[in-house]
Amino acid sequence: MFKTTAVTFLAIATSFSVLFSPPQKSYYHSLFVSNSLSDNASISHHLHTLTRRPHVAGTEANSEAAAYVLSTLSSCNMDAHIVSYEVLLTYPASRSLTLTRPPPDPPITFVLKQEIYEGDPYADVANQVQPTFHAYAKSGSVTGPVVYVNYGRVEDYDTLKDMGVNVTGTVVLARYGQIYRGDIVMNAFDAGAIGALIYTDKKDYGGGGGDAKWFPDDKWMPPSGVQVGTVYNGSGDPTTPGWASSEGCERLSVEEVERSGDVPLIPSLPISGADGETILRSIGGQVAKDDWQGSKDAPTYKVGPGPGVVNLDYNGKQVIATIQNVIGIIEGSEEPDRFIILGNHRDAWTFGAVDPNSGTAALLEVAQRLWKLQKKGWKPRRTIILCNWDAEEYGLIGSTEWVEDNRELLASRAVAYLNVDCAVSGAGFHASATPQLDELLKQAAKEVQDPDNSSQTIYQQWLGFHDSPEIGRLGGAGSDYAAFVQHIGVPAADIRFGGGYPVYHSMYDDYIWMQNFGDPMFHRHVAVASVWGLVALRLADEVFLPFDYHSYAFELQKSAKDLENEISDKGINFSPLFKSVAELLKAASKINDQKKEIKEAKGWTSMWGNNHVKVRELNDRLMMAERAFTDRDGLLRRPWYKHLIYAPSRHNDYGSTPFPGIDDAIEKATNLNTAESWHLVQHEVWRVSRAIRHASLVLNGELT
Repeated sequence: MFKTTAVTFLAIATSFSVLFSPPQKSYYHSLFVSNSLSDNASISHHLHTLTRRPHVAGTEANSEAAAYVLSTLSSCNMDAHIVSYEVLLTYPASRSLTLTRPPPDPPITFVLKQEIYEGDPYADVANQVQPTFHAYAKSGSVTGPVVYVNYGRVEDYDTLKDMGVNVTGTVVLARYGQIYRGDIVMNAFDAGAIGALIYTDKKDYGGGGGDAKWFPDDKWMPPSGVQVGTVYNGSGDPTTPGWASSEGCERLSVEEVERSGDVPLIPSLPISGADGETILRSIGGQVAKDDWQGSKDAPTYKVGPGPGVVNLDYNGKQVIATIQNVIGIIEGSEEPDRFIILGNHRDAWTFGAVDPNSGTAALLEVAQRLWKLQKKGWKPRRTIILCNWDAEEYGLIGSTEWVEDNRELLASRAVAYLNVDCAVSGAGFHASATPQLDELLKQAAKEVQDPDNSSQTIYQQWLGFHDSPEIGRLGGAGSDYAAFVQHIGVPAADIRFGGGYPVYHSMYDDYIWMQNFGDPMFHRHVAVASVWGLVALRLADEVFLPFDYHSYAFELQKSAKDLENEISDKGINFSPLFKSVAELLKAASKINDQKKEIKEAKGWTSMWGNNHVKVRELNDRLMMAERAFTDRDGLLRRPWYKHLIYAPSRHNDYGSTPFPGIDDAIEKATNLNTAESWHLVQHEVWRVSRAIRHASLVLNGELT
């Protein structure tokens, strides 16, 4: 009788649960990416509003943009607030550039101004665009013959050395396109130059010259267009390295900042393609290599030095300015102390339609869709935090200060950080991530329609003709994921549509460019928001965190093998590294098996939540394993970068190589070629091996 009663009770309880329980989380996830919730008109409105004026960090216009973001997040029933920091920013006070040419040609004083075009709807606010400059550039006046250095890479200076060209005491002319502008200036200083000019070549940004048209008739950079930007090589406020820039905090002096090695010690200035070509015509000497030449209608590029001589004069003003991060929070219903963080920055060098406000518009679209889900009954299992950063353009400052301010809480509670910077600059989906998120990104891309071909998914477009889509890594310091991954070891991803675009960081990156060339119907914006939000929902709602460390182990295995092959004749023992990677692979399999066992064991007992503690403990291991790849001492001579797997390349802040500490040591040993320098390489191999072993121990969840 008792058995019958118990079975009957369970049957009734189960039926009641089926009839009256809320929809499954997967229902809400499908709803999130459906056409019924997405709104391209709303995204277009957000972008139009955010880009109506130039809004550099620290200005009133950017404060107004922050207020708009705050208002929108608050209207979505979020706990939204502003977090302010007091940081060092720089602005141009004066600058001039004069070219003295051999007689009879007269000297030229350049106007250094980006031109408005006929019918430009932003002509009335064009005077609010900052004069073209490099943030944190060294103030000073220098005069010297010009040397053309191609893209300003280390290998370009090696080529000049082989040609017998001495750069010492010259002003270099480099073109944008291959490495970070701050490294262009640093490399120039290391080569002995006294100043640096960086221009936008038609070959790379002007459609190749010839009959190519430029904005507003086509997408290409106009001849007067200038790519501005920072030349700071660090992350966060230069005066508060490693701690938050709160009001009244400890600060380094300007002299201490200069000694840090993160700001240039020679003046620099960005210039237009037209001005760069004028200077190139004044340079004589040997003819540059074929791959150093410009477009078909460009003059023949020669390397110099001279006979053209330039006087570069730049004076910047340094200001302790207030920046504003906007934070919106949807608290988790079951695990409020576990954070899924979405981030995008708001500040722009000019109007910022692509960089960054296509991402800001997508962030607000995600917020509005999440509010629509809430009104239909959805509640996230874990807390979702939406962040709109300030002063990213100066050196990832807003996000870095917030991470440094909240380091301990984030290190113990952050599940993942999902970044979108330039959400849309054209066609083609791209993603970068720490490898345990690879499979999740692929699955999300399979759920969203390709905005440029309704007969396929984003995944199919992303896949192309390959066996698996290409997923980049987050070793570069190009956006706000840097502090999360490289400083505290939080799993992260970064997504976008399109790649580099011609009017980057110029006054032509406006709403008209986006409307005509980037995303005329704003369907790509909708798609970015769909993938971004879906990844966040799965991280927030799934009982088991959708992490898979197999991808990590396989990638480390390949990178270790490549490294071994690179220096196979140097007597470096890589067996500790291969052993630790093998242990990680075993640990990844083991935790996946444990997850499977818990799922299969769920039966009637699951009604009473008997597995809650086991699930929580397993998820914590998945979450914390990434932290184990960090080292408290950081990289040698770059202590802020704690991650031993992913960090920027020493000579290109945008680029990276796996195992950056080993890579730095190899570069030094190759130059010195001493027993001591190669011993340091071996030490770095051991350091990385220990970090990977620690990650395995975390995944296993057992003490030694």
